[in-house]
Amino acid sequence: MADSDSNRSHASETTTQRQARWRLVMGSGSEQLCGGLSPEQQRQEECLGFLYDREGRGQNVRGKDGNRSGSLDASSLTVPEWINQIHELFPKSTIERLEKDALERYQLDEMVTNPDVLARAQPNQTLLKAVLRTKHLMNQDVLKAAQQLVRKAVEQLMEEMAQQVSSAFEGAVDRRHRSFLRIAKNFDVQTTLRRNLKHYDPEKRRVLVETPYFYSRVRRQVDRWQIIILVDESGSMLDSVIHSAVTAAVFYSMQMMKVHLCIFDTSVVDLTDQIVDPVETLMKVQLGGGTDIGQAAAYASTLVENPQRTIVALITDFYEGGPAGRLYAAARQLVESGVTCLGLAALDGQADPTYDEQIAAQLVKIGWHVAAMTPGELAQWVAEKVRA
Repeated sequence: MADSDSNRSHASETTTQRQARWRLVMGSGSEQLCGGLSPEQQRQEECLGFLYDREGRGQNVRGKDGNRSGSLDASSLTVPEWINQIHELFPKSTIERLEKDALERYQLDEMVTNPDVLARAQPNQTLLKAVLRTKHLMNQDVLKAAQQLVRKAVEQLMEEMAQQVSSAFEGAVDRRHRSFLRIAKNFDVQTTLRRNLKHYDPEKRRVLVETPYFYSRVRRQVDRWQIIILVDESGSMLDSVIHSAVTAAVFYSMQMMKVHLCIFDTSVVDLTDQIVDPVETLMKVQLGGGTDIGQAAAYASTLVENPQRTIVALITDFYEGGPAGRLYAAARQLVESGVTCLGLAALDGQADPTYDEQIAAQLVKIGWHVAAMTPGELAQWVAEKVRA
């Protein structure tokens, strides 16, 4: 009886999936025939409708009259948002077909054929992600324009993140020593008043401050520490890839630690020599493909100089394409050598992860720390480890 119930449940599930596929093919208006859609399937239908509903209207269809749409102006980011959604919702083969139809049949080609459109676009993270997802379709002239857009967006992000990282590593106030760095929050009010009393003006009843004094700050002894950042470049990790490249550049620019940056899919690419420029890093990322986390962890072990002063930050969704046993062996070797290991299921502004819980749980048993963090939280975590 149990087997019979299970078979009926499986058959019902298969029927439901089949109905949903037909609903996506037929579009809106087929609700009575095919039933409703899940929230994710509704998003898929919106993406398909954005492109294929043009057919009935004759809009943007090659060989037909119609006004072009899909501008990249700041007030309308329809095309970039559509690009990002299809990469989140569909498999690779479907994405390739959608992009082909968008470019060849419906002329939604502003982002990959028109450098003037990119030059006018306002930089933001939605547009940045869309550029990184379509750069393989761009010719050299458009790619140059796209790179300038990426640079502007990355510079904005670096300004936001630099303060978060520097605050996490800033030392405690040292009230025994003076500093020549005039930073408002280090202002020594009592010393400044005491040493400038000779400039008191009785008539105005004010102290004229000719020489302000500031506290110094104790610099953390982190120079001997090393951080190795491993970033999964699969399509679902794009937000984390962007924030990882920028975070690594900020760490490097502040000369707080010796920083390594590597991206990986089924192979590992060491980008440490380009870490100073996150734009160069991002333009080299090839989104999609397989994932071999074990190989990346093994490569990290070859970079370790002093295990007791090394942090490995693995940024991935933990969906392992290679043998899980090899990943666990490499992960265990790092822990047993004395390396501090952190697995991040997300590194972005929201820290909202989707990941393989089973593999993440196994890494925790081995001795890894596993979390989802914003860049500021990562900086705080690293600072706590190196000051311990």
